[in-house]
Amino acid sequence: AMEKSYVSMFLLLIVISCALAKDAGKKDSKDTTAKPKLPQTLSRGWGDQLIWTQTYEEALFRSKHSQKPLMIIHHLEDCPHSQALKKVFAEHKDIQKLAEKFILLNLVYETTDKNLAPDGQYVPRVLFIDPSLTVRADITGRYSNRLYAYEPSDISLLYSNMQKALKLLKTEL
Repeated sequence: AMEKSYVSMFLLLIVISCALAKDAGKKDSKDTTAKPKLPQTLSRGWGDQLIWTQTYEEALFRSKHSQKPLMIIHHLEDCPHSQALKKVFAEHKDIQKLAEKFILLNLVYETTDKNLAPDGQYVPRVLFIDPSLTVRADITGRYSNRLYAYEPSDISLLYSNMQKALKLLKTEL
């Protein structure tokens, strides 16, 4: 019985490494139909069925290579404003659909890149970056003291800003 469990363990390892190899090879081909589902932890509740990148560097790389704009959400788990925005963002069907056209990243820590804090390090704040890796400082919310902040009541503005980020892209590329 001992040998049998070794064999099944060994087979399992082979299956896992094949699956990993298949995913690695898939990145290059333009196969957008079957998207590998990432563990929900990366979404942190902002959209569990969306694909989220893990780091700023990875997000920049993917944006550049896919020619999709990048949307970065800075937030904190224990910040009530972040939580409130997250709730309306995750429940907004149009936003969730539109978000598929972006490379997505949500961060619960500050990046060292000063470009991501054009007017300070507050949360929640949402920034758009185009595939030429330019921060779109011109896509702002409605508060002059915190340009990239959005309240739950600003969700339709955030939606139209997402559309703007995609539209500008089409005209400039």
